[in-house]
Amino acid sequence: MNELPRLILAREHVQQGTTPKELAKRCRSGALFRVRQGVYVDGAAWKALRPWDQYRLRVSAAAESFTAPTVFARHSAAAVWGLPMIGLGEPVHALTLQNDGGRSRAGVRRHYAAPDGLRVFRREGLLVTGRIRTVLDLAAFTPFAQAIVPLDHVLRPDAAQGLPALSKEQLLADVDGNYSAAAVRRILAAVEFADPRSGSPGESYGRALMRVAGFQPPELQHEIRDGSGLVGYSDYFWERARLVGEFDGVEKYLKPEYLRGRTASQAVVDEKEREDRIRDTGLRVLRWAWADLMEPGRLEQKLAAFGVPRRRARSARWP
Repeated sequence: MNELPRLILAREHVQQGTTPKELAKRCRSGALFRVRQGVYVDGAAWKALRPWDQYRLRVSAAAESFTAPTVFARHSAAAVWGLPMIGLGEPVHALTLQNDGGRSRAGVRRHYAAPDGLRVFRREGLLVTGRIRTVLDLAAFTPFAQAIVPLDHVLRPDAAQGLPALSKEQLLADVDGNYSAAAVRRILAAVEFADPRSGSPGESYGRALMRVAGFQPPELQHEIRDGSGLVGYSDYFWERARLVGEFDGVEKYLKPEYLRGRTASQAVVDEKEREDRIRDTGLRVLRWAWADLMEPGRLEQKLAAFGVPRRRARSARWP
């Protein structure tokens, strides 16, 4: 988890040697950013944060605003667990144990959870739902394509967080009694589709978008060889179309675990050589980036233009 900037609390102005008016003045000048009422952070530090880290800081700011014990859930618990997510603009999500339909105010959306069997974890000083409950909630209450991203992630060991992989059996063991029949159907569909072989959030999201658009599922991590030996493993592969699909996430050219001691420029050169070798085997290569995933229909258009087959209707099969 990245180190987040320290929160500045208006209620502690005496200890900080400031007044509420001075805090407000610094906020107007941009020296401070108001995360929520009574909670500030250094303005420059806020601007330097990535969107998901800004959201994580909003969760901490909400925790500082409440006096009663508060259990964070859904996207907010996922942020605390370091689970990847798709989409911006989510409110802070927390639980209520009173079955009155949930109450939402001040940028916090509350959801009812039955207290019986609810497991609460303390992580980074906050109370959150467990990893299993968190990804199941996301599968139950968020769009299918978005839910696949954290589900794929928890099926792999999380080295950055020091957390083990979860199995599909572990996930499904916590479904009964916690969700409506409709929510269970959504969870089962998402868990069945989830696959630990997806190597990044972008790969997971792209694969889920393909499913929603009705394309035949690709083979993941397909081994490609030429006369010189192993070329590598493709993100996606469609045998019928003789097509390799590659997601170009920024991680491939920036993160140390992908660079393996190379410079970013050398990684670009190596990737170009790898693609040339793939093409020399007679396969076609289609690449896309985050922009293609975030604009509705753009990935679908690319795949259709390259002849990726769609799933056939069940009634179209012939003995």
